[in-house]
Amino acid sequence: MTRLMMVIYSMAGVSLAGMAIVAVLSMGYFTAKAIIAAAVLGAVVAIPVSAIIARRLA
Repeated sequence: MTRLMMVIYSMAGVSLAGMAIVAVLSMGYFTAKAIIAAAVLGAVVAIPVSAIIARRLA
C-alpha cells in the first residue's frame, strides 16, 4: 500500500499545490512568501489525502 500511496501522492501533491497557488494568486497575493507557503501547504495536505485514497483502493 505504501507504493500505491506514493504514486497517488505524486499526482495529488502536484494538483493540490497547484490549486493552492492559483487560489493565492487569484486573491491578489503576489509575493514569493505567499506562493511558497501555498505550495508547501498543498503538498502537506496531499499526504493524508493520498493515504485515504490508497486505503480505499487497496
